[in-house]
Amino acid sequence: MPTPLLAELSDRLIYSAIAVYALAMLTYAYQAARRSQSPAQRSRLVEAVAVGGPSASPAPPPNPAAVSRPAPAARRPERIAAALTTLAFVLHLAGVLARGLAASRAPWGNMYEFTTAATLAATAAYLVFLRRQPVRDLGVWILALVTLSLGLAVTVLYTPAGDLVPALNSYWLVIHVAAAIIAGGVFTVGAAATALYLLRRRADARDAGVAVAGYAGRLPAARTLEDIAHTAHLFAFPVWTFAVLAGAIWAEDSWGRYWGWDPKETWAFITWVLYAAYLHAQSTAGWRGTKAGWLALAGYAAFLFNFVGVNLFINGLHSYAGV
Repeated sequence: MPTPLLAELSDRLIYSAIAVYALAMLTYAYQAARRSQSPAQRSRLVEAVAVGGPSASPAPPPNPAAVSRPAPAARRPERIAAALTTLAFVLHLAGVLARGLAASRAPWGNMYEFTTAATLAATAAYLVFLRRQPVRDLGVWILALVTLSLGLAVTVLYTPAGDLVPALNSYWLVIHVAAAIIAGGVFTVGAAATALYLLRRRADARDAGVAVAGYAGRLPAARTLEDIAHTAHLFAFPVWTFAVLAGAIWAEDSWGRYWGWDPKETWAFITWVLYAAYLHAQSTAGWRGTKAGWLALAGYAAFLFNFVGVNLFINGLHSYAGV
């Protein structure tokens, strides 16, 4: 029996998380805009600070080492954005847990709950990478997707907390869907890193031999972004493979067959093939780099269509989950 107070608490926590995610996204955007200033603009700023303005007495030239090293004040927006992201994640996690307690089951039994859980996994993956990899430039894009997805969840996909339909009342719901959620969260980090890698690589090719200007020039090196994307996909692909296999076992238990080319099964397989092709391309001369990157983005597009387009626009055996 659903608990109304916990369900209401979950809704309030999700709304609070959306607000904090939006603030974090704007802070990351502000930091990106500051870092996108041209070297000449930053040089003029350093010079202005060094001389103290036209009326100030002459000042000694700035220490080159101090100029090249980011000042604590310059890193403050980045730290604020990371702190806001962590706070939003905690609120988000509490909202998902409260939803599960309210419904007395795993909190991913419909499209609304799956969206809240999948975006939670995406934020968790980003925060894990943030501790080990130079992924701060991914923050604005990942949080934009998370904020938009949660906004659509609470306005379009919202479903009151309730019991599961009989077909979903299985322990395989926890195993199969949890694996898909984890894989989707890490795929999101991989997609963001891949998109920025393609942007940086294109800028490097366009401005060959000179310093890359603008936003692309402030991004990490193309090789660094490629390595981040590859690491994310190397982790997520086996998890996604397990999710597909677990779904097949659940299908045999529920419908008496492992595979029936239901629309969701078909798109899950298409997603798997595209990511397998990406990983193969990364180890194949002539395909490594840009071509592999486009395969990764195609895989993420197939993943999104599988969990949005198939559920909303195509009828199949999985349509009973509702929105």
